[in-house]
Amino acid sequence: SCTYVCTTTNLTLLQVCVSHLIIIIIINTLLIPLGKLWVDKSGVIGVQAALYGRADSEICSQGMFASQTLRTNCSQQGFQRVLQARCDGKRECELSQNVVRTSDPCFGTYKYIDTTYACFPARHIVVCETSYLNLRCDEGQVLFVYSADYGRHDRTTCSFDRPAVQVQNVQCSLRVNKVAERCNGKSSCTIQATNSEFGDPCVGTYKYLEVYYTCHSPVFY
Repeated sequence: SCTYVCTTTNLTLLQVCVSHLIIIIIINTLLIPLGKLWVDKSGVIGVQAALYGRADSEICSQGMFASQTLRTNCSQQGFQRVLQARCDGKRECELSQNVVRTSDPCFGTYKYIDTTYACFPARHIVVCETSYLNLRCDEGQVLFVYSADYGRHDRTTCSFDRPAVQVQNVQCSLRVNKVAERCNGKSSCTIQATNSEFGDPCVGTYKYLEVYYTCHSPVFY
């Protein structure tokens, strides 16, 4: 069973692991930012269900007026798709007010975010700019790419012999579908990490290609 905790100062993340499934309940009081979905280094996130609104009169009801928790058929349309686009295929995913800012599904109702996601086992590889990504599966298996990102998230990865100015921008990110399009369903795949291949999300920054993938039976294809 899950335990629900409310707080007026931050987001509280509660996790219950069941095999490879991680159930996470995120309670958002007064739309306070800061929160994170995450899995360990051996896997990636796959959002299974997500609600922003209210589906239960008891969750986050302490200290509230009855009228603020009475409505339990409140949910923001398309919220699961938004969260999937933001988090699927990543090892961790920050949540902020931007995720729910688009509309208020039930004005006057005290709302929360309730998310269930799976941890899918994944392999992780990083290739520096201009180098080649080489993915290969054992005989009888094929590739499936969860996510591929071209850019820079820290100052240490692919930084050897690079001037500081080329590794300072760590807010450089471009999620690319080309790796999955070219590699999924194949036993091996090669692609070069270049601006001409993926575009340049941050001119002047030395980038790298970061990929999460797995190998499995080709039955799905």
